[in-house]
Amino acid sequence: MAPAQAPTSRVQAEYDPRPVGFETLGLESSLIEGIRVRGFTSTTPIQSAVIPIVMEGDDLIGCADTGTGKTAAFLLPILNRLLRSRAAAPEDRGYTRVLILAPTRELAVQIADDVEGFTYHTDVTSVAVYGGVEMGPQERALKSGVDIVIATPGRLMDHMRSKIVGFDKLDTLVLDEADRMMDMGFWPDVRRIVQTLPDSAARQTLLFSATMPDEVMKLADEVVREPKYVQIGAAGPAKSITHTVETVPASQKTEWLARFLRRTDGPVLVFVRTKSGAERLARKLAGFGLKAAALHADRTQAQRSHAVEGFRSGRYRVLVATDVAARGLDIDGITHVVNYEVPSSREMYVHRVGRTGRAEATGTALTLVAPEEVRALQALQRSFGIELQG
Repeated sequence: MAPAQAPTSRVQAEYDPRPVGFETLGLESSLIEGIRVRGFTSTTPIQSAVIPIVMEGDDLIGCADTGTGKTAAFLLPILNRLLRSRAAAPEDRGYTRVLILAPTRELAVQIADDVEGFTYHTDVTSVAVYGGVEMGPQERALKSGVDIVIATPGRLMDHMRSKIVGFDKLDTLVLDEADRMMDMGFWPDVRRIVQTLPDSAARQTLLFSATMPDEVMKLADEVVREPKYVQIGAAGPAKSITHTVETVPASQKTEWLARFLRRTDGPVLVFVRTKSGAERLARKLAGFGLKAAALHADRTQAQRSHAVEGFRSGRYRVLVATDVAARGLDIDGITHVVNYEVPSSREMYVHRVGRTGRAEATGTALTLVAPEEVRALQALQRSFGIELQG
């Protein structure tokens, strides 16, 4: 690890957040074709801000609401540089050049899907590395040499202990959703991984987070060098979300929720505190005739994929999830997020409700508050300086 450096500054980088056409950014034509096929025409504010900075080669700390196009903001300039360097130095093919760390398998899979979509018209290779599945296919891909590795820290550490993967030629490191990696206790693994990488002076490091508490900034000091800082709309929930509160005794929440679901339309994501609570609530909602699935860390990867894809396709109208399992969940069209219990922190509230009201859409965040949770709600409201509507 590089020696400790002066605390990272939060001085905002200069940028123009206005949308521009992707074809004006100097991207390779093959990437422009991938962007066009995916239906993107112009940049979002985070993309307008981040893409030029990354293309200049600077380290970056980016803070933005979920659903704002953050993944494309770092992927497109990284892929652009990778394509150009492969053409200039074909002898480096077969070495991993880009490592992207994500806190959950769902987010790793979604990033990998974006990589495949953007590089469909290129020969760039990538692999998603995460737990809950057999290691064999991942080992074979890593041994064959891929340009980009998208990984959760724990599973990547497993492969590194087996000496399956090496990063001697790595020139780009991305830490996505750094606040959640810290919350989930992954930072010791992140530190160990970073210690094996080329010196920070020889690589570009990009760190992204939906929130940026002081703890995350302290951790950022360990991996970034003189970063540019970009914050766009991440101080609180997106303005496209309506926030409501219902006072409901704890013993009546399930029945109240079932009635609410019957009189509303659209897919609904319900957050609960515990894995057992997710299973129990999904089961009870199914007993009320509602198509519901549970998503939590104790489910197998196949079960988690089934729940997410079923929710995405409309097979399940309700997804009952814990915070860890739903981290990075990116599904268009979620009309409501329901906090079955009052979230324990401002950051948790922002992450949860950010699953609705994404991009140009609107959404509703509903929090069910039992009488014994009123103090917790008041503390949450004070942290935002607002009063949620009852």
